[in-house]
Amino acid sequence: WRRPKGIDSSVRRKFRGKILMPNIGYGSNKKTKHVMKNGFKKFLVHNVSELELLMMHNGTYAAEVAHDVSLKTRTLINERAEQLDIKVLNRNARMTTEDDE
Repeated sequence: WRRPKGIDSSVRRKFRGKILMPNIGYGSNKKTKHVMKNGFKKFLVHNVSELELLMMHNGTYAAEVAHDVSLKTRTLINERAEQLDIKVLNRNARMTTEDDE
C-alpha cells in the first residue's frame, strides 16, 4: 500500500463510497496475530530436519508441508511428525499418485 498523493484523488480526499485508507488501528492483536482458528501458527516444512525444529513447540506451531516436496519425503515427514506429536496441516495432500485413481 502506498498513500495516494494525487491532487484530485478521491481516496485521499476520503469521499463516500471509496476504499478506506489503512490506519494504524487496523492491525491485529499481537497475541492472536498469525494464529489460525485451530489455535496453531503455521510453520512451512521442506524436509524432516526442519520438522525437528518444532519438537519443543508442538503446542503452538503446526507444520505445513511445502507444495514442492516429493511423495517419499512427505511420508517420512508424516511418520516423524507422528513420533514427535506434531500436527501436520496438510497431512493427506498429494499423497496419492495418478495411477491410484
